[in-house]
Amino acid sequence: MKKRFSILLMGLGALALLSACSGAGNVKGGGSGSAEGNTAKGDTIKIGVDMELSGSVSAYGTQEKEGIQLAVDEINKAGGVLGKKIQLIEKDNKSDTAEAASVAANLTNSGVVAIVGPATSSAVKAILPNITKAAVPAITPSGTDDAITVSKGKVQPYVFRSCFQDSLQGVILARYAQNQLKAQKVAILGDNSSDYATGLTKAFKGEYKGTIASEENFTAGDKDFQAQLTKLKDSDFDALFIPGYYSEAGLIIKQAREMGITKPILGADGFSDPTLIEIAGAQNVSNVFYTSHFSAEAPATDKVAPFVEAFKAKYNAEPSSFHALSYDAVYMIKQAIEDAGEANSVKITKSLSKLKDFKGVTGTMTIDKDHNPEKDAVVIGMTDGKESSAEIVKPN
Repeated sequence: MKKRFSILLMGLGALALLSACSGAGNVKGGGSGSAEGNTAKGDTIKIGVDMELSGSVSAYGTQEKEGIQLAVDEINKAGGVLGKKIQLIEKDNKSDTAEAASVAANLTNSGVVAIVGPATSSAVKAILPNITKAAVPAITPSGTDDAITVSKGKVQPYVFRSCFQDSLQGVILARYAQNQLKAQKVAILGDNSSDYATGLTKAFKGEYKGTIASEENFTAGDKDFQAQLTKLKDSDFDALFIPGYYSEAGLIIKQAREMGITKPILGADGFSDPTLIEIAGAQNVSNVFYTSHFSAEAPATDKVAPFVEAFKAKYNAEPSSFHALSYDAVYMIKQAIEDAGEANSVKITKSLSKLKDFKGVTGTMTIDKDHNPEKDAVVIGMTDGKESSAEIVKPN
């Protein structure tokens, strides 16, 4: 998940330089961020949370914080990690890239050995220089931009994700349109101001074997899509692909249905928020399909049922894919600490890069050479605003 913000924080040259830093020298105990990493002291292990808890995409961050807290509560109740309890250091990056970078610096200086977050890809990119300098790994639950983990052909050494990346989502949606929906012609209405949307569009068009009947654009924050939808309505298409976030996608779905456009609508994980249904109106959210990382209706592993039960007991609600992804991110860090035998940030990073057959609630995953998880995806179908189908789709 990603969103473009107005402030550009880093030059590509600086990123390339920082990417070359391995941080794998002699590790010393660190109470503050340093190129030699941080090591937990005393009877606690500090894990940072750099999350969008307010601002334009806070719906994602607040969900992920809940998933993180549930995982930490479970781990601490069970005795912690290597006999130490996890202490969360939570910071709100306010859905702002500059703030996300500042939060990352603050967290690494506070002695955290790993960070969960941010939720959006632009914010994750913004923290790369600081976490690389401090040699502290971060796992983003929902930063899906391919360029997060690999920039200019170089793997970013200290960032990982528990979600799959945009290129995979675009491919899966293209295949779903062709094979399941039998769509020979697809129209696209995408956000041209977002790396997220443009990346999805590129991947979709690269995989789709049918015809792109029409392509229109909008900008994040737009409210009226009548002009674009009128153009699309006059074209001949079998499905409408909307690469974008729930805020605009909800309005597009509402306006499209009210105009009499009844064709299937496709989207990516940006649709995965209840707010989309609130904006669109449940009666309009039928024949809508989107890629997701998790569904209780299509259990990826035997960990799903206990997770859903525990989540309902704690929050009295159904868990979303964002809850599940952040929950998995915490347990990935736990596994990495145990594999390393020590809560040291550099050693945790090495363990994360070698994580294999990790069984999470979003699937069984192995971290590949580019720090992305290899796992299955889910395509969820909606009828009257409710999940009516869930199909596991293998990426290969």
